[in-house]
Amino acid sequence: MLSFESDYIQGAHEKILERLAETNREPLSGYGNDKYCESAKEKIRRACECEDADIFFLVGGTQTNQVVISSMLKSYEGVIAAQTGHVSVHEAGAIEHSGHKVLTLMGHEGKIEVEELSAYLKAYWSDASYEHMVFPGMVYISHPTEYGTLYTEEELSSISEVCRAYHIPLFLDGARLGYGLMSRETDVTLSKIAHYCDVFYIGGTKVGALCGEAVVFPKKNMPPHFLTMAKQKGALLAKGRLLGVQFDTLFTDELYFRISAHAIGMAEKVKELFREKNKRFFIESPTNQQFIVLENEELTRLKEHVRFDIWEKFDDTHTVVRFATSWATGEEDVEALRQLIQ
Repeated sequence: MLSFESDYIQGAHEKILERLAETNREPLSGYGNDKYCESAKEKIRRACECEDADIFFLVGGTQTNQVVISSMLKSYEGVIAAQTGHVSVHEAGAIEHSGHKVLTLMGHEGKIEVEELSAYLKAYWSDASYEHMVFPGMVYISHPTEYGTLYTEEELSSISEVCRAYHIPLFLDGARLGYGLMSRETDVTLSKIAHYCDVFYIGGTKVGALCGEAVVFPKKNMPPHFLTMAKQKGALLAKGRLLGVQFDTLFTDELYFRISAHAIGMAEKVKELFREKNKRFFIESPTNQQFIVLENEELTRLKEHVRFDIWEKFDDTHTVVRFATSWATGEEDVEALRQLIQ
């Protein structure tokens, strides 16, 4: 069945599978203490233009968000996020389960606005009873957002400036980072993210890997005993080589960027298909996630032939759906979708 359901519905890029097979019989130390993890770290540092960065490989996005947030916050602190943010909505309360409240701001097409962030922090510290409330100890954003939108460099810079003024870290969730970096409408690069953020991660699970995320602490600010805290949270692999080999492959010959650019190209073609049929777009996304408003009858018909994500109700007769492309989407998939919507 044709599927545009998400960007992690297929296994892994063939080059990764080849390298995993080639290195399978090598006896290697565990928990990320192997030559492939070290090689991958060096390649990521070069890509970020940040030679002093600390890098740690974790197994998935939810685990990464929980481990990073809980390890960097004090027990009485919470994390600020858009109310539509992944940690706010789609992580089953993982952050709250770690003992830290998610403090939500209004999302604007998935993004936090710097003026509202600044006003929130100012109001908190101006409240005479602030010590009786959850302290805002971190700002969380994702790039791309849940709606496929992107922060500009100016927005990143402004948010970073507010965080510095209040001495709290800025954390960027990069589960789909490759698709943001290779968007035709972005002015943000890996090196700029490393400059403005205190911690971020490069997503592998949704960008060609079987699993895994690369957490980057660009300012030599990895929390002490981070490995121990990751293990406590069940996010540490004994066979850390699995992650090292994958990221070493993704950051060889710019594979990560090339397959991300491919997904953007396919998304642009999907977007054009729906434009040709005069379909309404719920939001203008410049990344691999496209949000279309469909009549409910058409939705029911399409679901018999293609998988896509039901996003939210638009009105009584229409629904917002998401079509997502990935590193694995082919021209033949787009052509098959063209035939279906015709």
